[in-house]
Amino acid sequence: MTRSHFLRAGCLALVLFGLSGCGFIDYFFLPPPDDTAQELWEAGREAMREKRYTQAQEYFLKLKDRYPFSPYTPDGLIGLGDAYFMDEKFVQATDAYKEFEALHPRHEQIPYVLYQIGVSTFRRLESIDLPQDGLGEAIQYFTILRDAYPNTEWGKDAQEWIVKCRTRMAAHEIFVADFYWNSGRFGAAWRRYMFVAENFKDLPEIFKYSKERAQLSYLEYQKTLTESERREVEGSWRNFMKWL
Repeated sequence: MTRSHFLRAGCLALVLFGLSGCGFIDYFFLPPPDDTAQELWEAGREAMREKRYTQAQEYFLKLKDRYPFSPYTPDGLIGLGDAYFMDEKFVQATDAYKEFEALHPRHEQIPYVLYQIGVSTFRRLESIDLPQDGLGEAIQYFTILRDAYPNTEWGKDAQEWIVKCRTRMAAHEIFVADFYWNSGRFGAAWRRYMFVAENFKDLPEIFKYSKERAQLSYLEYQKTLTESERREVEGSWRNFMKWL
């Protein structure tokens, strides 16, 4: 082999080594390509099936952030809400469902999303001693669901959830009224029981209980009317701030 042949062979070897070296560098040192929208969606679904809800949240969040216009993203946003819901992160679940509602108001999954917003709100307010103001919003969503989608699987259950929400609201008011009664504050208890009796007549057992307790509270209040009036004048503001 002549010298020129050696030179040509050496150059070819260097070229091949350089090409293989680029592949070597790409493989070991460059970051891997991003998952596609479909891969993130399927990974999230698989994580949900295996009850790995935190991982599912990560996959669906990546899908939402990286591919906002992908056909997989709307279902991924619902999947994100479901992953939060199953993980008992009801505030985050509500936010995810509401985002879907705002972006896709005519989507076929809207009845389910409205239902999940209502249920998530109900679930995050389960402690009866806390204010139940958010249940008013849940009732609004269930009412829309009942009236706009009455023949859907979710719409058929909406009225039952409205009753659950109103029962929870009334139970909180009775909890407060009972607290006043047990504290000997019969005037405040009477007013609270009367509020329940006047505003929850659609709940027979609660209405009956609150009406009877209102009558008893009123009788006890009458016995201490003068003293209660004096306390109301002198300490109403202090009592109000204490209740807050």
